[in-house]
Amino acid sequence: GCFRLTRITYALTISPVAMSLEELIPSSHAKSFLYSIFIRTGLVVSTLIIGLSVPFFGLVMSLIGSSLTMLVTLILPCACFLRILRGKVTRFQSVLCITIISIGVVCAVFGTYSALAEIVKSLSG
Repeated sequence: GCFRLTRITYALTISPVAMSLEELIPSSHAKSFLYSIFIRTGLVVSTLIIGLSVPFFGLVMSLIGSSLTMLVTLILPCACFLRILRGKVTRFQSVLCITIISIGVVCAVFGTYSALAEIVKSLSG
């Protein structure tokens, strides 16, 4: 369930980084899968070390995620759509985009407030 989704999300996040690091390997060694294994293992271990060493890492990530996720997935696409097609959008499209932007702002505010409340609760004891 949730663990599998986390693994898939993590793999999707790490894969582009790993592939760009693998491109730095000279072409004579490119066929060796050993380099790929070392790079990907190093990325996972470094992520683990950062996660364990930074206090409140999960809470900070939830704060960043709650504000930026809504901005990137709901607010900015609709705002850009309205801005690019300024005079050509229908009334329905305009109302729909404004509704989606409003929902995104409300979700971002509640998510950010929730994350900040958890951080304050953890800091106070």
